[in-house]
Amino acid sequence: MSVSHVFQRIPGTRLPRAVSGQGVFIEDETGQRYLDASGGAAVSCLGHGHPAVIQAVIRQQQKMAFAHTLFFTNDTQERLAARLAERFPEPGGHVYFVSGGSEANETAIKMARQFWLSQDKPEKHVVISRRQSYHGNTLGALSVTGHGKRRGPYEPLLHDWPRIAPCYSYRHQEAGESAEHYAQRCADELEEAIKRTGADRVSAFIAETVVGASLGAVAPAPGYFQRIREICDRHGVLLILDEVMAGCGRTGTWYAFEQDGVVPDLVTLAKGLGGGYQPLAAVLARSEIHSALEAYGAFTHGHTYVGHATACAAGLAVMDTVLDDGLLERIGPSGDHLRALLRERFTDHPNVGDVRGRGLFIGLELVRDRDTRAPLEAKLGLPPKLRKAAMAHGLICYPGGSTADGKDGVHVLLAPPYIISEPEMEMLVHRLGLAMDQVLADA
Repeated sequence: MSVSHVFQRIPGTRLPRAVSGQGVFIEDETGQRYLDASGGAAVSCLGHGHPAVIQAVIRQQQKMAFAHTLFFTNDTQERLAARLAERFPEPGGHVYFVSGGSEANETAIKMARQFWLSQDKPEKHVVISRRQSYHGNTLGALSVTGHGKRRGPYEPLLHDWPRIAPCYSYRHQEAGESAEHYAQRCADELEEAIKRTGADRVSAFIAETVVGASLGAVAPAPGYFQRIREICDRHGVLLILDEVMAGCGRTGTWYAFEQDGVVPDLVTLAKGLGGGYQPLAAVLARSEIHSALEAYGAFTHGHTYVGHATACAAGLAVMDTVLDDGLLERIGPSGDHLRALLRERFTDHPNVGDVRGRGLFIGLELVRDRDTRAPLEAKLGLPPKLRKAAMAHGLICYPGGSTADGKDGVHVLLAPPYIISEPEMEMLVHRLGLAMDQVLADA
């Protein structure tokens, strides 16, 4: 391989060169095929090479690739916004399109801030979030991120706003405590944080509906978000739900929050919205947020590729395929089947403490001891070892660290394409087992 001038994510890393993708597989230049069990980072919801999406992108490129949205709207932006608004539980939602999840969460934070300016409450600016969360790598999104390792190098540049505990039953629900009682106890931390900060200073609370990269597909306990919604309403705080990973059908409903009985003020989408075929993300705002900013006369914000016509064409084709081809209805049963296969394979594994998730958003938490749930130590450096071992066995998965307490702990996140077949699920579990047995034998 010739010398690369790419500034890699990990400088100096030599990576295999991907040359083609079809279905749930990616192939490199040597001919090795990898089963994409995490969709990259929960991106490739339709897998690779989907003809309907590719043709939609080609048609839009031939017609008009881009027209700056300061001067024009475009047909694909209008149609995709209408379709997303139709799926929202309340009428009148409006959609702001950007290029990635970090941009979407940063945009939502700015929308919340400018909403309160429009209400003549300029002191409301603090955004409360949760520990062991991840909302993006731009400085605003990183300010509300609770993942210490991602924040660490940039701490002097970030806001030090309050963070509360995640709703994380495997670690924090007490023996003998009902799920409902735990949900309320956990949610009540938000009320305490609002009171400490002062409700007149708190703009919003942001949380991942189902936590992805930082905890490994942790869904909330029943009633948690209903209690959160009550607290936000009582104190005049906006609720932002981050569905960058969990949205767009990943958990079995188009919006993950549909399963939690709440409606957020702002919801962010990315990853599966464009399915990897184009960079695309969005913020959907409730009608009162949009109406307030419309009356205010401005939303001081913007990116060059807002509402990009070709990106929205891809997003529209992805959404049409998921909803109109019956894929959404398959996600729940497919996830149940894959979790059953994983539990069967790892039922006696001494280092697999939990298999969890919703739909095709699945996490395995790895532990030092199953009985005590003692976490695997950060010093072992297991996430990159697991990633490399899995790739050696022809599998792409998404391991992460700092799971248990913000320092120690390991999980593996799986988010395979919605089109995955049962034989491919069996192949996934087999290859993951080989990689985990290999790495954990030395732990």
